[in-house]
Amino acid sequence: MEFTLLWAALTAVTATWAGLRIWDDRLPARADDHLLAATLWGLVVGRLTAMIAQGVNPLTNPAEIIIVRGGVATPAAAATFVAVLVWSTRTLPGAVDAIAPAVLFGLAGWHAGCLWRGACLGTPSDLPWAWALPGSAVTRHPVELFAALGLALAAWLVASLPWRPWLRSGVALVMASGLRLVTDLVRPSLGDAVEWWYFVGVFVGLGAIAIGPLLPPPRQGEPT
Repeated sequence: MEFTLLWAALTAVTATWAGLRIWDDRLPARADDHLLAATLWGLVVGRLTAMIAQGVNPLTNPAEIIIVRGGVATPAAAATFVAVLVWSTRTLPGAVDAIAPAVLFGLAGWHAGCLWRGACLGTPSDLPWAWALPGSAVTRHPVELFAALGLALAAWLVASLPWRPWLRSGVALVMASGLRLVTDLVRPSLGDAVEWWYFVGVFVGLGAIAIGPLLPPPRQGEPT
């Protein structure tokens, strides 16, 4: 049985757990539960979307739903994660802003999990930081590690931002989408088209930053 995907997922979970402990200011109660529920819903919807796109009927092939290695539709999974997290914390002002750094740190852990899967490398490069797969003479960019480092730094940056409604969440979404967009330049691809959902993520994040100041202030005693 192949366990490398499991180790990568556990790396992401551990990084998220660490992020919640490092940046615990104004975290809502049971923040772990909110993140777990959003992640599970994201995986399920992303997996179902991928199956349908591949022409596999989930109703007649229910056993294939749990075969995550068969593919998960990233846009559907990400959108579901964000929607469930926002909805589940709708009565907790500032909750998503408080959780945002840990989410970025968890994403950094997922990308760093490429070390378990042997899938860190991107396009060929002769630069000093490039390395080759065992048995290959072609050196390549360690693109997934670039992404991991960028997301970890983004987590620290977001955690240092002031408490303004949706500011941290918006910046986190902009940085996560933007970093993925930039690292795609040195990530192996079967085509030249840039994935559209990265741009959607950037614009949604900018929208959250813009509308934050227009929202009514929280009631007395609530986090800002």
